[in-house]
Amino acid sequence: MSTIDNGRVKKNGRSLRVLFNCAKCPAYCCSYDRVEVTRNDLLRIAKHFGVSYMQAEKRYTKIAFGDRVLRHQKDRIFKRVCQFLDPEKRRCTIYEARPAVCREYPDSLRCGYYDFLASERRRQCDDEFIPSA
Repeated sequence: MSTIDNGRVKKNGRSLRVLFNCAKCPAYCCSYDRVEVTRNDLLRIAKHFGVSYMQAEKRYTKIAFGDRVLRHQKDRIFKRVCQFLDPEKRRCTIYEARPAVCREYPDSLRCGYYDFLASERRRQCDDEFIPSA
């Protein structure tokens, strides 16, 4: 398992510099249709909001294709995104309590979304360009 912190990824006890910058991304990873959550994720989210496990489960999740996933909200860029994405700042509002799948993403030195975004911005000669579907 790896963790990303301050632009570095820790893998097998080594600290390596990542080749992406989440601060320059409009939060592509938050537009996944299904952000699965575990029991531990829900316990962490419940604690973050000061609610019971059952309240967190009811308020923040739903069942999709047999899996418990986070609910979504409308979004001006991607149509729908995780309910915990701040639509203006494009950052997670529960970063310290975010699910394990979010903590581990992208689990490598590169992020395919960021590579795509950087490439498109270079092609358009526009550092703010956001490709959309």
